[in-house]
Amino acid sequence: MWRVWSILALLWAGVAAAQDRAGAFDYYVLALSWTPSWCAIEGDARGSDQCDARHDHGFTLHGLWPQYETGYPQDCRSAERDPSRRQTGAMTDIMGSGGLAWHQWKKHGRCAGVSAQDYFDLSRAAYDSITRPEILRQIDQDMRLSPKVVEAAFLEVNPALLPSGVTVTCRDGRIQEVRICLTKSLEPRICGRDVQRDCSAQSALFSPIR
Repeated sequence: MWRVWSILALLWAGVAAAQDRAGAFDYYVLALSWTPSWCAIEGDARGSDQCDARHDHGFTLHGLWPQYETGYPQDCRSAERDPSRRQTGAMTDIMGSGGLAWHQWKKHGRCAGVSAQDYFDLSRAAYDSITRPEILRQIDQDMRLSPKVVEAAFLEVNPALLPSGVTVTCRDGRIQEVRICLTKSLEPRICGRDVQRDCSAQSALFSPIR
């Protein structure tokens, strides 16, 4: 029996290795994280600089994730060099920290099949292509919102986006992220069915920018 399981494990590893090849994916998911939620859930406990009151981060770039029509690649082998500290540090203004930029490159960026600098440039271009609703930045107290309200706010200020191409996630009873599906050329598209799983809560806590 042990031999059978060993063979199956090797076969599975081979399938996974063949599947997760750099550059072999179907589309991107642009993940935008609401900083006040991230800070309340884990950032404050870490003492993250992103949560310092001198900043006014709203929706920051969590990552640009290569995606299959179902599932996604990660930790791909890549011949591209890892980014320098200067390159990851240059992403702090939209990602909150160079550490996150490094993590995103390691887990997702290597799967894009481009250099680290090109991946960060692409990530910034994707982030800049989406208008973050100013009305959500103007909220000045904790309130409960329907995830559909957050989604509608993005659709209103981004007419090119498709309702089936935007999803809102929740975590620990809070609005967590807005995820937007884009083609490899960063054009809006519908999300795969696995990505379309919206937050199922009727409402979730939405905290203001500090």
